[in-house]
Amino acid sequence: MASIFLIGPMGAGKSSVGRALATKLDYDFYDSDREIEERCGVDIPTIFDYEGEVGFRDREAAMIDELTALPNIVLATGGGAILRDANRECLRERGHVVLLSVELKEQFRRIGFDTKRPLLHTEDPQGRLAALMEERAPIYAALAHVDIATDSRRMHHVVSRILRHLKSNGLV
Repeated sequence: MASIFLIGPMGAGKSSVGRALATKLDYDFYDSDREIEERCGVDIPTIFDYEGEVGFRDREAAMIDELTALPNIVLATGGGAILRDANRECLRERGHVVLLSVELKEQFRRIGFDTKRPLLHTEDPQGRLAALMEERAPIYAALAHVDIATDSRRMHHVVSRILRHLKSNGLV
C-alpha cells in the first residue's frame, strides 16, 4: 500500500480531506504545516516574521523529507511545498500524489480573509491567490497522479473519488 500525498493550493481542503481519507484507509495522518508549528512551538506567521519565506521553506523541505519516508501515511502539504525540486522528488518517488484543486472564487471564499496565511497579507488577497495559482498550477499538474476538484463538493464525495482512484490503480 502506498502513502498518499495531497498537494494543491491553500484552501483546497487538503487537511480536512486528508484526515478523513486517513481514517478510511486506517493510515496515520500528517499535515506538514502543523508538524512544523509543533516542532517550532510557534505558528507559521511567526516563522515568516522571523525567518521569512525562505526560512519557512527550508523547514518545510526538511519536514517533507522526513514525513514522506514514513510508510502508509496520508500527508497534507502546504500549498507552496511543490516549489522546491527536492520536495517534488520526495513526493513523486515515495508515494502517490493527489492534487486537490479549487476554483479561485471558491478558494477566496474559503480563505480570503484568513489572517493566519502570511502570503495573503496584502491589499489584494484575491489577486495574490490568482498570481500564486498561475505560478503553481503547471507544477501541481506535472506532479500529480490525479486531479480531484473540491469545489462545491462535500468532503465525503471527494474522499470517495480518491478512494475509487486508488482502488482502480491497485494502490489500496
